[in-house]
Amino acid sequence: MARVVVMGAGVSGHTAVTFLKKWLGNEHEVVVVTPNSKWNWIPSNIWVGVGQMTKDDVTFDLAPVYEKAGIDYRQAKGVSIHPEGGEKSDKPFITIEYTDPAKAGETEEVSYDYLINATGPKLNFDATEGLGPDGGHTVSVCTADHAVHANEELHKLMDRMRKGEHVKILVGTGHGMCTCQGAAFEYIFNIEHELTQAGLRDKATITWISNESFLGDFGIGGLHIKRGGYAASSKLFAESLFAERDVNWIIGAHVSKVEPGKVHYELLDGDTDVEEFDFSMLIPPFSGVGLKAYGKDGSDITDTIFAPNGFLKVDADYTAKPYEEWKASDWPRTYQNPTYKNIFATGIAFAPPHLISKPMKSPNGTPINPTPPRTGMPSGIIGKAVAQTITDMILNGATEPTHHASMAEMGAACVASTGKGLFNGTAAALTVYPVVPDFEKYPGLGRDLDYTFGEIGLAGHWIKHILHHMFLWKAQLKPGWALIPE
Repeated sequence: MARVVVMGAGVSGHTAVTFLKKWLGNEHEVVVVTPNSKWNWIPSNIWVGVGQMTKDDVTFDLAPVYEKAGIDYRQAKGVSIHPEGGEKSDKPFITIEYTDPAKAGETEEVSYDYLINATGPKLNFDATEGLGPDGGHTVSVCTADHAVHANEELHKLMDRMRKGEHVKILVGTGHGMCTCQGAAFEYIFNIEHELTQAGLRDKATITWISNESFLGDFGIGGLHIKRGGYAASSKLFAESLFAERDVNWIIGAHVSKVEPGKVHYELLDGDTDVEEFDFSMLIPPFSGVGLKAYGKDGSDITDTIFAPNGFLKVDADYTAKPYEEWKASDWPRTYQNPTYKNIFATGIAFAPPHLISKPMKSPNGTPINPTPPRTGMPSGIIGKAVAQTITDMILNGATEPTHHASMAEMGAACVASTGKGLFNGTAAALTVYPVVPDFEKYPGLGRDLDYTFGEIGLAGHWIKHILHHMFLWKAQLKPGWALIPE
């Protein structure tokens, strides 16, 4: 009997663990380790953040789902990886610390034959002084609880507006190395929509602040959409939307400090400035969750397994090279650690080889550029591919990965809400192929325009709403769940 341990139960980890159990059956053990008691469909947190959904609408309890599936569920956080075993045994194991209230603080060693690191990111609010809802001065929609708090603060603001007060709203990224611009993009336009529906839009100045060098970069270097026989850039698409909704923008910005009602930032040209706000939601930068790794003799081998940012090294080309020499082939295909072949990383937990957007610094040496997104559809696809590989290794004796899922060889669809409503909602529905541009295969723009397109409108909103219910159905392993694509 083989044992597969999956650390993390987000989109990628939950996908991997559920398919592993489906394919491996009861003859093999599948263990999931996650500090959370609930699963969260994160793309809908932005609707919680404006009061259009509740926390219960976007979460469900994990324990009954895993119990029904026969998955060994440990509500705990991973602390360290011991890929060579320890003093007592050569069997590799991880050390976990329980967050389950019944065992809180207890530690345990969990052995494995195969390990998937799908822990996702640490929300690194500490990277910017004063950032975040816990001891800081901004709100967040990164978790369901954060989104509930954001909604409470937003409606307090709306009460002030109803009394005639004019307010300033600031939404975007809270550091020069952030990713997830898409979540902030959705949130700012959902706020704008809610204020319009409430008759309060004239009482607010809404401003976007981002580390993107141009609107519509989104951490993927932007994209071009085939429209009317020509290629329209996402820059034009985004600027048109911002202008139409009367949303100001500050781009190429590194937020260096947040004080009550004030954001200090540095621009790509080196200038610094301050933006005032009454309400602000700024996405934090991401980092690894802080896992350590140790050799059999107890020596620290964290640097062998993990990149400096704390994400796990996989089959990517991490060679430092000029931007002009970056290639699509640098990106991982199997997500297998090169040193320990029974360890894989999926979703945000794998270390990308380089940025997708062009790297930039201010004259002061401050990096100001989006880091690569690895969320949503790509996370699910990668999680399933790794589960297929491990299944083949266990059941069929495969010695090398059998399934591939390079972000430079896959397309992705994104439906970005710009306001919720059955008849007045809108969303930008975009597809991009491939996610990581391949300038060798597609000279000029790096992507196939026949599979890269976008529209904004009510139909997009309906699609996003349908996807919300469809993926919650899938994640709860309800009838037909495995037929729903990632």
